[in-house]
Amino acid sequence: MQKDKAYIAYLAGLARLGERAAFEKLAQHFGPRLFAHAFRLLGHREEARDAVQEAWVEIMHSLPKLREDSAFMAWAYRITSRRCARQIDRNVKARTVMPEVPEARFEDADSVHMAIDRLKPVQAATIRLFYIEEMSLREVALAMDVPTGTVKSRLSQARNELKTHLKGYEDAKY
Repeated sequence: MQKDKAYIAYLAGLARLGERAAFEKLAQHFGPRLFAHAFRLLGHREEARDAVQEAWVEIMHSLPKLREDSAFMAWAYRITSRRCARQIDRNVKARTVMPEVPEARFEDADSVHMAIDRLKPVQAATIRLFYIEEMSLREVALAMDVPTGTVKSRLSQARNELKTHLKGYEDAKY
């Protein structure tokens, strides 16, 4: 994991200095992850794709301002999160309703993923960044553009919600 972080920091430094191939490698590496993050927040593929495209444009233009190359991942997630927040604001103003995730029951890991999908988008994103992307609290805070205390609170709330959802699953199983 440390080797990956060092390599990402190296690529970010090269990209910040204008090395196009390094930027392309970053885009190849993080593109699918940023799309998955945007999709979890927005719930629509097209909107997620648009948000990520806008985020990459901003990342490309703002990269020379990145002060800490090792913070690239959290920084890219934060830009993507902000783009998603703008889209959510537009949806709310247009009175667009987000679709509900259909309730389904699967075994073990699948049930956990389904329970995560039932969380509020910001809670689901926080859980995924912390546990699946293995970001630190500080990195999640940077990615979500919120204080570390807010990340801790969201994680706590999300864990409680997950327990409730998974308890219902266990009860239904037996």
